[in-house]
Amino acid sequence: MELYHGSEKIIERPEYGKGRTNNDYGRGFYCTESIELAKEWACADNRDGYANRYSIDINKMKILNLNGPEYGILNWLAVLTRHRTYWQNSSVSEEAKNYLQDNFYVDIEPYDIIIGYRADDSYFSFAQDFVANVISLRQLSEAMRLGKLGEQIVLKSRKAFAAIIFDGYEIADAREYYEKKTSRDRKARMQYRTSKLVDTNISDIYMLDVMREGMKNGDPRLR
Repeated sequence: MELYHGSEKIIERPEYGKGRTNNDYGRGFYCTESIELAKEWACADNRDGYANRYSIDINKMKILNLNGPEYGILNWLAVLTRHRTYWQNSSVSEEAKNYLQDNFYVDIEPYDIIIGYRADDSYFSFAQDFVANVISLRQLSEAMRLGKLGEQIVLKSRKAFAAIIFDGYEIADAREYYEKKTSRDRKARMQYRTSKLVDTNISDIYMLDVMREGMKNGDPRLR
């Protein structure tokens, strides 16, 4: 697998155990298969950066793909609520976080690599709205496809860090890629605001419905 990591630095040897615990999946090395996305992430603070390029043999890795058919968006959301720290300060949000973690959490510790959504910028606000019972599960699922979000691949274990090979880098020009990032985010937010106002359905499932009906992992109503 060929991976890219967007950064303000050239990183020839990613270090195991570094990084913030409140990233989407905790500490790890966050990558993408898209060099264009990596360049956007590298210029997130409107400064030039680098798309570091790597290769890794994943044949002997234990991989958790949260976007795979055996998982749903609530599994991803349960992992996100475990690690990301800022959520709306309401009793509904707090109860929802606990419910998601009790009933939909997937233990990521045994895995070498995690594949899943990246909850940056607008996408984290979409997740916050669902947890706060503002939008339905269907609206959240549709919102996560706005703006061509893409997947991120996260190296978690010592085994994965030992296997990654640095293959070089490309410079990311902030004049181009900061604008691409902000434009994509603006477009996603605008589409989201429009759909939130007009795209409602009486049969939609909200977070309160999930809790009141005691829905758990694998419930057919959540498909």
